This record gives sequence, structure tokens and C-alpha cells, in this order.
Amino acid sequence: MQNHIKGKVIVITGAGSGIGSATAIGLAKAGARIFLGARKTAALKEVADEIINDGGEANFLETDVTDKAQVAALANTAVKRFGRLDVFINNAGVSQLGAIEDLDIPGWEEMIDVNLKGVLYGMAAAIPIFKRQGAGQIINIISTSGIKIVPGQGVYAATKNAVRTISEAFRQESDGAIRITGISPGFVKTGFANTIKNQEMKTAILKNMETFALHPEAIANAVIYAINQPDDVEVGDIVIRPAAQK
Repeated sequence: MQNHIKGKVIVITGAGSGIGSATAIGLAKAGARIFLGARKTAALKEVADEIINDGGEANFLETDVTDKAQVAALANTAVKRFGRLDVFINNAGVSQLGAIEDLDIPGWEEMIDVNLKGVLYGMAAAIPIFKRQGAGQIINIISTSGIKIVPGQGVYAATKNAVRTISEAFRQESDGAIRITGISPGFVKTGFANTIKNQEMKTAILKNMETFALHPEAIANAVIYAINQPDDVEVGDIVIRPAAQK
């Protein structure tokens, strides 16, 4: 397949580890110019250094996706550095799993702020740039949690299903110049569970990760596939999960 990635400028949120870092490294190997965003500068520098040491191009900016000004600065700084923006990947996400009756309102608010509003801020930062250029692509990392609803994941799944709805609505509203893809990973070996406060849910997630979870590179490959399509091809949705996942 022809390489449609080489030379593209790609912004990735949540790029300091897991799916974000694996995607950044994979895209850089394909010739993309990468701009990394996340809350931890040290982690961003480590990923950027790996890309640069391997002959790729990468820059980074500390970014909290719950702050719309910081997300806008991430997109605009990428344009200043590289002259344009071709793809914006909304990858940052958090989970606070537990029964709704537990009333973890701070956890709900955190997931809404990061998983939903953070994605909207990313889209709001990228769309004006894409309109000026006449082209662009948005990749939203969603989740299989929004496809199969299970106890303990209700609010988390709701935030992911909201992103799925927004992505499909934008696809229908767009004239095709700005493409959008939703990618829904299943269990992946990342630090996803590290911030879960509910110990029962955390233990269950970690057990599944240890038993059959995919490596982040599998999700990165799905992102690469979507971006590597010709400009007149839009991949709407990709669901990628371990074969053993129910």
C-alpha cells in the first residue's frame, strides 16, 4: 500500500504512555511528524527522544485536555512548528469504575472532563485549522465499554458512547474534507487501571489485562491503517479487541 502518512503532521493527546506513545512511535516510523501532548513532561520527553533517536521528528507540549486553552495551544503550536496540521488524535482518557449507586461524583466529573469534554476541546482546536487548510482528519479513541454495557462501567461507558455519537454526527455533517474515525479498543496492556479507586474493579481489570489483553501496538496499527487511507477514503469505525474478550 502507498504510504499516505509520510510528512503528515499529527498531534496526539495522552501521548506519554500506552496507546498514545505506541501510536506516536508507529506513526513516526511511517514518516509522520509528531507533536505530543500529555500532562507529564518527563514522559513526553522520553517518547520524543525515542522518536528522534530513531531518526524521526517529534516535539511536545505539556497539555491537560480538561483545559481548552491548553488543547488549543497544542494544536496551534504544532502548526507554528511544522507549518500545518493533518491529523488530531484524541487519545487521552481516564476511568473511575464502580456501581452508579456508589455515587463517585468526583470520578464521574473527571471522566466527563477528560473523556468527553477533552475530546470536544481537541475537535474544537483542530477543526478551524482544518477548515483553513481545506482538509484534515480526526481520530477519536473510544472503547468497547460503550458497545457492551456491563455493571460498574456505566458512567465510563456513557462518556465513550457520547464520543461515539459526536463522531458519527460530525461525519454526517462534514462534506468529506475533514474525515473522522472512531477506534474502540478492548482490553489493552496499559496503565489504564492505575487510577481506578474501586479496588474490586481495579483487581478485575488488572486480571483481564494480565490474562489476555492486547499490546498497545495493536491499537496503534489500527490508527495507522485509518490514517494511511487515500484522502477520498474515510474509515468510520474500528473495533479492536482480544479474540478471547467477550
